[in-house]
Amino acid sequence: MRERIRLFLAACFYYCGLVHLVLWWQQRFGRCLIILNYHRAIGMNLLPQLLYLRRHYRVMHLEDALREFYTSSSIPDRRIPLVLTFDDGYLDNYTYGWRLAQMLQIPFTVFLIPGYSESGNCFWWLAGTYLVEHTTVDKVTVGGHTYQLADPTQRHDLVKTIDIHLRYAPSVAEREAFLGDMQCALEVSLPCRATHGDRDTALPLTWSEIRKMEESGWVSFGAHTMHHPVLGYLTDTEEIRREIEVSRHVLEEQLGHSVRLFAYPIGKSEHIGKAGLRLVQSAGYDWAVTTCEDVNTARTNPYLLNRLPGDIEQHWLIMASELVGLLGVVSRLRKKR
Repeated sequence: MRERIRLFLAACFYYCGLVHLVLWWQQRFGRCLIILNYHRAIGMNLLPQLLYLRRHYRVMHLEDALREFYTSSSIPDRRIPLVLTFDDGYLDNYTYGWRLAQMLQIPFTVFLIPGYSESGNCFWWLAGTYLVEHTTVDKVTVGGHTYQLADPTQRHDLVKTIDIHLRYAPSVAEREAFLGDMQCALEVSLPCRATHGDRDTALPLTWSEIRKMEESGWVSFGAHTMHHPVLGYLTDTEEIRREIEVSRHVLEEQLGHSVRLFAYPIGKSEHIGKAGLRLVQSAGYDWAVTTCEDVNTARTNPYLLNRLPGDIEQHWLIMASELVGLLGVVSRLRKKR
């Protein structure tokens, strides 16, 4: 019911002209850059969202938008610059997102995790749900607690427990060791590109697919660490440095050009950490994006760029209202992690 009310209000704002009025005001009396943060590129709502954005905003590659934004050059196009970013590099960014980009002729930027592109393994944050959904064992003990898997509540609790262990792991090695133990305990193997091919669009992109996307001119890429640890939770500063620097070097080797963009995993302040911010600055990147939900102004730190959430389940009318600040308070609070 709440979603229907929000959609009704958004439709009223849009069709009475209020959205257009606020957008007109922002275009003429404010200077900002909007960066949207998507992950998946599937669902029936993405196409109408992109159609709306193409009509009312100047959709750009992230690097082009930032280079322009941090200069004082005058741009004849008064539309607000907007960037579409997709984190992690899911296969559906290729099978669905790239197709839409070519059809609509709008660019987007993908932040890749080279370790996953090389291995083809299931992303760690999807592992808990997959393992529990596919296991046939009756019970499992994790951290001294036994979960009875015939009980839906305990299955749900087990997913949360697995995710917490993976998310807060102090090193990538410990995270992967725990993930291996869970696969053995639950008698389930996680999917990968080698066994599933392109049947599972939640698996990572391959280098061949990445190169095809970039060669088209509609997709650009940035780094998202080597293995997607939460930088603020790693205990070894040297491992943080490797995750940040090696991901850039691997991408540059695979793509054949310099990589200047970085996205922090998870991306809120507590996930970045002081060492993460410092090491990104010293690694040779020019810009880095967070998941802090705001628009960017000329005063925004180029290593702490804000992004608004891109929601593929959201109706385009609600998105239109949110982007100009209408309905924003309710929606932003709902989306905060």
